[in-house]
Amino acid sequence: MHNGILILDFGSQYNQLIARRVRELGVYSEVLPFNTPLQEILGRKPVGIILSGGPSSVNAEDAHTVDRAIFDSGIPVLGICYGMQLTAHLLGGKVKKGEKGEYGKSTFEVLRSNPLLVGIPRKSTVWMSHFDEVETVPEGFEISGKSDVIAAMANEARNIFTLQFHPEVSHTEEGAKMIENFVFNVCKAEKNWKLTNYIDRTVAEIRRKVGAGKVILGLSGGVDSSVAAVLIHKAIGDQLTCIFVDTGLLRKDEGRKVMENYGEHFRMNIKMVNASERFLSKLKGISDPEQKRKIIGNEFVAVFDEESHAIEGASFLAQGTIYPDVIESQSVKGPSAVIKSHHNVGGLPEEMHLQLLEPLRELFKDEVRRVGEELGIPHHLVYRHPFPGPGLGIRILGEVDDEKVHILQEADDIFIEELYKNKLYEKVSQAFVVLLPVKSVGVMGDERTYEYTAALRSANTLDFMTATWSRLPYEFLETVSSRIINEVKGINRVVYDISSKPPATIEWE
Repeated sequence: MHNGILILDFGSQYNQLIARRVRELGVYSEVLPFNTPLQEILGRKPVGIILSGGPSSVNAEDAHTVDRAIFDSGIPVLGICYGMQLTAHLLGGKVKKGEKGEYGKSTFEVLRSNPLLVGIPRKSTVWMSHFDEVETVPEGFEISGKSDVIAAMANEARNIFTLQFHPEVSHTEEGAKMIENFVFNVCKAEKNWKLTNYIDRTVAEIRRKVGAGKVILGLSGGVDSSVAAVLIHKAIGDQLTCIFVDTGLLRKDEGRKVMENYGEHFRMNIKMVNASERFLSKLKGISDPEQKRKIIGNEFVAVFDEESHAIEGASFLAQGTIYPDVIESQSVKGPSAVIKSHHNVGGLPEEMHLQLLEPLRELFKDEVRRVGEELGIPHHLVYRHPFPGPGLGIRILGEVDDEKVHILQEADDIFIEELYKNKLYEKVSQAFVVLLPVKSVGVMGDERTYEYTAALRSANTLDFMTATWSRLPYEFLETVSSRIINEVKGINRVVYDISSKPPATIEWE
């Protein structure tokens, strides 16, 4: 990275959001762990550094910190939340434990304007999330804003600016303007981030790296693997072979649709492997969700490994890894705390001796979607909702079998079809049906039934870290419920999940 903004991650749940806000301004940004050596940070030649928030206290014995010399580097610094407290702590100010903390919306009052706060109204709403607070500011700093506590301080001469609140979240009314001020007024950054440039640059890089070699890619039909496949195919054509594994746990007609969309429309070389019986037999008698995830993940790896060995001359393994995956794997929590049980084809055997090709590893999800549209992938495919790696295996609670998969596929298909029909699909972030291991009594015609219960789940979210349940119209829910009960043999009761995340998760298992 050169001439971009570097974000040092102290464990904030919003660190990815900071990077996205900067990129939305047309400036490249990158997230690194807080303990990245100073020499490496300076070697990337950033025009600005942002210290993110974080959950710990600067007064704790094992507090996350940075080399104090970062403030003497001449590179502008913006400290956010924990980043502000750390700046005060390292430069001679005092941070104390607050009496009650500040959480949620608060009123920010500008006391003294500076390049960060130019154009910001005297009072505005901001989003706070802290317990500790700055009691005294370091020498050379001025208090530039307050809430119930010191909410902003700055040393203009040294180009160091700090905010106690989170400007990157939408709840902070003037947050986007503050980030823009830091990027352009303080850092004098140049706009250097365009996705069209990214496609051209990445295509050239793939051609250079692969040469005459062959690439294999596990195509799932999801957004990330699909965009990666089309981008690589644009670069090297038939040197790419995609392997699509039908686990028997996919949505209705998914295999046919993938072959039509990518095999026929994009004329890509795809090998489809029907392994449904193999997966279902391995899952027989298994109810524990984490055990199911591991079985599905291990079996997928085994199938992919077998099929890839049949492709002579393959020297590269392509994956749809995107930037949030990269950030999570280098998180301040350590890789062991964030690795998922099943992600793409992670965990492939080392003896494959394939080089990794990850053309999307610099992109966020919204950027991946825009690249997909630039490459000509139809809008409805690019904006599909996320689908978990273990598929319906974790949307069938309890033991999985062929009958339950068929029941869930039919019910889920009706829900998604009605969302599209009513122009609601793109208004929600993720929607699906869960089959519960609960049977209840019902009456259909003159007969008594004893069948499964289906739960509809629809969530709205910006970042999938927090989510609220979708306020879908009652009439719509009534239609979906009626159709599922009437058309899907095996379900006689439908419920709607109105849980938010946290405390619930979006998926049930």
